[in-house]
Amino acid sequence: MKILDITEELRGNAYPGRGIVLGRTADDRYAVAAYFIMGRSENSRNRIFSDTEDGIRTEAFDPSKMVDPSLIIYHPVRLYDGRLIVTNGDQTDTVWEGMKAGKAPEEALRTREFEPDGPNYTPRISGVLEKDGSYQLSILKSFDGDPSCCKRFFFEYDKPVAGLGHFIHTYMGDGDPLPSFEGEPKTVRIEGDVSTFARSLWDSLNADNKVSLYVCYTELATGRQSRVVWNKNH
Repeated sequence: MKILDITEELRGNAYPGRGIVLGRTADDRYAVAAYFIMGRSENSRNRIFSDTEDGIRTEAFDPSKMVDPSLIIYHPVRLYDGRLIVTNGDQTDTVWEGMKAGKAPEEALRTREFEPDGPNYTPRISGVLEKDGSYQLSILKSFDGDPSCCKRFFFEYDKPVAGLGHFIHTYMGDGDPLPSFEGEPKTVRIEGDVSTFARSLWDSLNADNKVSLYVCYTELATGRQSRVVWNKNH
């Protein structure tokens, strides 16, 4: 197993797109969740993360400049019965509604596919952090750019390792069309408290393309959360 330095991964990729990290702190006390968004267009960059009752949502920093909200305005993070849902689109609500109906996250996600933004067909990446700190990641992607076929991959981590996490993102790098993420989620180190880890991620994201970052540490013994939310647009 190759363990990567996530800061090096981010510095080496000018456009990973949107990314999710789930894992465990080195002292084994906290479950970790992180989500970031990036943007190349003015419309994508014109966003911030704002707090909601059960998580966060994206919204326009300057509403007068918003062109098409369909794929960029959504709830990236929602909490249901102590289970934290993190995704890069409105499939957060699909998983949340599925949980309310007693469905497993993968069952809910089988009703969804990649985003309808050809020729990129951006993958839908999703994560669920359970109360006990175990977690799942998934990706729904087109079959090598063919929109007639959706490939769905689900990864379960029932025994998280202290100091490690898993990182999945939408794109392998910049391009036209944008190349979808390939392979399993990457094993990465998680170091420091919530502020330290957030700072390491934020400073490693491409300065021109980064937009917003969310990091949450959940104390396993109590369920108490410590959160950091940073927006490039203030």
